Amino acid sequence: MDRARQTHPATGLDEAVRRDPAIDLVRFTCLLLVVAAHCMMVSPVLHKDGTVETQNVLMDQSWFTPVLWLLMIVPLFFVMGGVTGLQSWRRLAARGGTGFDFAQLRLLRLVRPAMALLALMWGGLWVALLMGVHPQVIQLMTAGAAMPLWFLAAFLTAQLSIPLMARLHQKSPFVVFGVLVAAIITVDSLRGAIPVLAFTNMIFVWCAVQQLGFLMADGFFERRSRTWLVGAVVTSNLLLGLVTGVAVYPGNMVVNINPPNLCLLLLGISQTATLQLLQPAVRWVASARWVQTVMALAGRRSMTIYLWHLPLLVGFSGLLLLTDLPIPDASTSDWWWARIPVFAAVVTLLVPVVWLFGRLEERPTAANHARGPSRVAVVTAAVVVFVPVADAAFNGLTLSLLGGGAACFALAVLLLGRVPTPQQAEPEANATERSEAQAPTLPAPDLSANLEP
Repeated sequence: MDRARQTHPATGLDEAVRRDPAIDLVRFTCLLLVVAAHCMMVSPVLHKDGTVETQNVLMDQSWFTPVLWLLMIVPLFFVMGGVTGLQSWRRLAARGGTGFDFAQLRLLRLVRPAMALLALMWGGLWVALLMGVHPQVIQLMTAGAAMPLWFLAAFLTAQLSIPLMARLHQKSPFVVFGVLVAAIITVDSLRGAIPVLAFTNMIFVWCAVQQLGFLMADGFFERRSRTWLVGAVVTSNLLLGLVTGVAVYPGNMVVNINPPNLCLLLLGISQTATLQLLQPAVRWVASARWVQTVMALAGRRSMTIYLWHLPLLVGFSGLLLLTDLPIPDASTSDWWWARIPVFAAVVTLLVPVVWLFGRLEERPTAANHARGPSRVAVVTAAVVVFVPVADAAFNGLTLSLLGGGAACFALAVLLLGRVPTPQQAEPEANATERSEAQAPTLPAPDLSANLEP
């Protein structure tokens, strides 16, 4: 979401890095759509032998495939991450920060909420197992944490690439985008012969979509005419229809998302152009005081909501099976009407969770002139985080891996340690005069960009 680049009178920094309520609104609306869609997917069935089978109702509906072209808003999350990530990186770099400082901040912002989820789920599921809950039910609950983790891994990978991709973008933005598109098509062409190669598009696809956010942050889409934007929407969807219509790719976007392929980039282009067309309306809604209040309370806790909503939904649905409440058969009219109270129940359960754990998303701060961890520690922390996530992606999430992941994430938080406060370089004379002064922590309270995913 672009705005004119102005200079903040107190800081000399671009006004564009100030928090944008429209970005929070778009991201939060997308998140609500994700929660609603999952509420319409999960339908557990309890068998007489104590086992539980989960039916994915939406995936069985023929009408859902074309609807997914509208509801698959995951690319838009990466576009928004590109907008805010580029702004945050430029601001940090202007004050003397390095790519390792940026990586440390991003890791802490994303890993700390996930660490709490994995640790509590691991402990709770072990207690349930010892109390006699069927192991198959335990595995079902464990799988409830696996789906959010793939997004965390993909988003974190894209975010950690921002310092490098921003430098390349600064030199030749369209060359960088073109190279990424060529890499995506190459991987898609070879994935049939070398299936494991398809997972490299977790990098190429999401970095390319993130580059759309870079272009939006620089005002590229803002400077395009409405005719150009409408043309981009129509063209990207026609290409999407072509490649799916001739069976080059599946028409179901859920199938296309993990590992991602060219279809997700085409969706990202369409969604970015559409968002630019709708920007006046989005800003008008975001300017409402009640909307800003909601965003202040919940919009900045989006990662906590995303990580917890599916485990809470699975747990809530499982507990309903143990009650005498009548549960309608999946895909019947009664089942569809029941999605309304189920969605309301999940949102209600999220309120105390967000209140308890949402603070883990708050930006990490440190004492002035605090010395951050070494580069080796930051790199090690990143590896420690990605090892269990990669294991879960290839082999599935188990209860033991859930505990191991929680331990790895906790170790990463310890390795990352205190947050450094890089300072903008200044002449030696001024530096001498300010040697006794304290520099503000980063990010500055009045210029905190939309850092959370």
